[in-house]
Amino acid sequence: MNPNLDKLHPYPFEKLRALFAGVTPNADLAPISLGIGEPKHPTPSFIEKALMHAVAGLSNYPSTVGGEPLRAAIAGWLERRYGLPHLDPATMVLPVNGSREALFAIAHCVVDASRPDPLVLCPNPFYQIYEGAAYLAGATPYFVNSDPARNFAPDYSAVPDDVWARVQLLYVCSPGNPTGAVLTLEDWRELFALADRHGFVIAADECYSEIYAGAAPPLGALEAAHQLGRHSYANLIVFSSLSKRSNVPGMRSGFVAGDPALLKRFLLYRTYCGGAMSPVVQAASIAAWNDETHVQDNRTLYKEKFKLITPLLREVMDVELPDAGFYLWADVRRTGLSDTDFARRLYAEYNVTVLPGSYLARDAHGTNPGLDRIRMALVAGVDEGLEAANRIVQFCQSLRKDS
Repeated sequence: MNPNLDKLHPYPFEKLRALFAGVTPNADLAPISLGIGEPKHPTPSFIEKALMHAVAGLSNYPSTVGGEPLRAAIAGWLERRYGLPHLDPATMVLPVNGSREALFAIAHCVVDASRPDPLVLCPNPFYQIYEGAAYLAGATPYFVNSDPARNFAPDYSAVPDDVWARVQLLYVCSPGNPTGAVLTLEDWRELFALADRHGFVIAADECYSEIYAGAAPPLGALEAAHQLGRHSYANLIVFSSLSKRSNVPGMRSGFVAGDPALLKRFLLYRTYCGGAMSPVVQAASIAAWNDETHVQDNRTLYKEKFKLITPLLREVMDVELPDAGFYLWADVRRTGLSDTDFARRLYAEYNVTVLPGSYLARDAHGTNPGLDRIRMALVAGVDEGLEAANRIVQFCQSLRKDS
């Protein structure tokens, strides 16, 4: 067996199941889960219809590169969303079966394990795929802790020069999971300069880009590169998905876009191990990428939930609106409980599931930046989300009485 498998941590939801083992939740209350970032808003009917109308495509083998109409739809969306000049659909866009498998695969394509002590930089806290991809590609993950003073964006200024010199791949998640932090243009300027100096690849995970509370959409990596005059997008690729944007996590439809030289090599890699997207899913994806009305409606629902729920929770814990995304990243130290004890007791007493922040981070540089925090995914409907918030408030108030 691959010895690097022994380096993998249990996935956060496995840790959560172990935490809840032997706990019987309050049967008088219906279960509500804020623990997993699985969109619960209805899938738009026009996407469902497009999927059903394309079932004849099941009789054909799909190509790894995807159909030209889908690549053109993705390129068009990128141009409209980020104000980009023309992107060549043939060389700068590659459909993938959800961004998760592509984010994992890119490390295996990029990392040269024959070089001394290769590193993959990851934000901390982070989406766990980055760490697993680094280890199984023969590299070591190096964690960059979030900075509470910058709304939990990673503090890249704390990374020593000798570390940057060993970096082969940098995972960026903006908007961040779980923190919701969005990198600024100056952040990107710094990262691009470091990539130019040290020759590493930037893999930008932008799966939460279309869910935001403010008037302005989050800055994207390709958009930042264009604004800074980097029109070739050298050593930069972005990953995105329809799962959150269009409420279709079961379709497993996403894309990779950016540096054509890098995508050419990634396509070669994927012809051996990457799953080709079903023609049926491709047809539904084209419909989704070409429509913005359902995305605006979806965003409005999230805005309503944040507007109603955040003030309630702020009364009993330290929590603020994220820059973007659908998570609340809350500090529970005011309750007197650790993040794991908070999650376990909340589940037992009020049948609400949240995810301990320490499960989403690693001990690095003397601290675990997820410690004493919880992640709440506001994916349920408005009424169910409010019910969960009210139960959390009641739970926190009961802790005060006990003390």
